[in-house]
Amino acid sequence: MSFDLQVNGYGGVDFNSDALSLEELHLACERLEADGVSGFLLTLITDDLSALEARLRRLVVLRESDELARRLIAGFHVEGPFINPSTGFRGTHPERFIIPASVEGAKRLCDAAGGLLRLVTLAPEYDSGFATTRFLSDSGVRVAAGHCDPTLEQLRGAIDAGLSMWTHLGNGCPLVMERHDNVIQRALSLSEKLWLCFIADGVHVPFFALKNYLRAATCERCIVVTDAIAPAGLGPGRYTLGQLELDIGADMVARAPTSAGGAYLAGSAITMPHSIANLREQVGLSPAQLVLLTSDNPRCALGL
Repeated sequence: MSFDLQVNGYGGVDFNSDALSLEELHLACERLEADGVSGFLLTLITDDLSALEARLRRLVVLRESDELARRLIAGFHVEGPFINPSTGFRGTHPERFIIPASVEGAKRLCDAAGGLLRLVTLAPEYDSGFATTRFLSDSGVRVAAGHCDPTLEQLRGAIDAGLSMWTHLGNGCPLVMERHDNVIQRALSLSEKLWLCFIADGVHVPFFALKNYLRAATCERCIVVTDAIAPAGLGPGRYTLGQLELDIGADMVARAPTSAGGAYLAGSAITMPHSIANLREQVGLSPAQLVLLTSDNPRCALGL
């Protein structure tokens, strides 16, 4: 049974919707369990801080009201709003809601989550003195770097303050970067101190590159997530997610068209069984390695 650290929605249900009902949450949990997921972090993305607080409070109530949701939802992962606002690094996160990390903001999220905040993804270079990272870590919340561009020195400082993970490495960064000194290489160089998370759909990270990353960091330090959004498990098509119009292709990748005619990757519609099949058939992992990446390591990263 797998454990997924990043699930934004599933089976037509958007966890970031303020209209999310108890019935929809239960349905999504049923579909996740049917796909072999025994636990996951319900993930919220960048929004107005007050909106995130309200959403977390409502999710706490919904989770408490459903036995299956209590069993499957191990807690919450908040990806943003403390990320890098630059084009490329922010991805499809709404720029108007991105803010520098602050202890006050982190405390508001912790309080709203009622003790269920397990993971926060932020940009270390926008965390002055790494105070927010230190506060969250001291509060028992895991901190991941993501949608960010810290220098190697900043990354080391953040690790000393409690940073322990990297969210979907190879994504949340521009298509074109410095060929050697870039966030991917910096993260890999410190992989003995970080859990590195990847999306295994072959598009967010091509399979040949994923092989290289796993070889460099070793499977003992890596985790596979789906970064699933509401269309996960439904098949290709055009979907509306919040204010975004998304195209889901046959590769089960969500793309948000841009005004310039291109598209940003906007999460995935891949399922964990599909991810495991890719890791086995395209990357060549053994059964023991599959268990590490999709079950043992994510639990260990959270201290479960």
